[in-house]
Amino acid sequence: MTELNGSPADPEALRTLALTNYGHFTTMAVEDGRVRGPELHLDRLARDCRVLFDAPLDLAQVRAWARRAVPATGRCTVRITVFDPALHLGNIAQDADPRVLVTARPAPAAGAEPLRVRSVVHLRDLPEVKGVGLFGVLRLRREARRAGFDDVLFTDGDSTVLEGSTWNVGVVREGRVVWPDGRVLAGTARELLRRAGTGTGARVTLPELAACEAVFATNAAVGVVPVTQVDDLVFPADHPTVTGLAERYASLPAERL
Repeated sequence: MTELNGSPADPEALRTLALTNYGHFTTMAVEDGRVRGPELHLDRLARDCRVLFDAPLDLAQVRAWARRAVPATGRCTVRITVFDPALHLGNIAQDADPRVLVTARPAPAAGAEPLRVRSVVHLRDLPEVKGVGLFGVLRLRREARRAGFDDVLFTDGDSTVLEGSTWNVGVVREGRVVWPDGRVLAGTARELLRRAGTGTGARVTLPELAACEAVFATNAAVGVVPVTQVDDLVFPADHPTVTGLAERYASLPAERL
């Protein structure tokens, strides 16, 4: 399903999105019509719309359009993209009239394989916004996969651990969950877990990972996933704290979209 403002998407509008590539989005994992933290997703859309377009967003209307894409039963992934089909390189400074593109696709059963990641120095452009421009992220992920890893872990120039390509990272240090601080996109899965009282924020550097008992990734689509390798460091796939965190996330209540 692909709809723009509740109607079949105009190919010309999609062409503009592809060529100009200016906008933002959020992605939700939906099961039997329910999603964890829908308000976090909607608040993100409203916030990012103000940042990129200096324009408000009708969240009630967005929610209604998204609901149309969700089947009553089963798992699916719904992506909500906000962009202005009238904007292009020549008029990028004009007042914007953002539109809402909703796409839905079937999702596999819950659960994901542990990740083996390679660290890279990379700070995304405006990391607090979930922007559609993914060139840098995809280039680094492609290079990592061709080198035998699953994904990348971003660090800054001072070896501070930041985030993964499309996920937040956490560590277990001295038996406690630590969420690395830094300029990152605050994912909804991480925020739900933090609001549930799991862990504290602190600066974590790449060399300090050697003293950590476990590393994990969080993402709305997969929940909590162990990270079993960072560069040459190896971590367990079944650490009890990470397992408990995954169970905690799976137990969080989901709401009707």
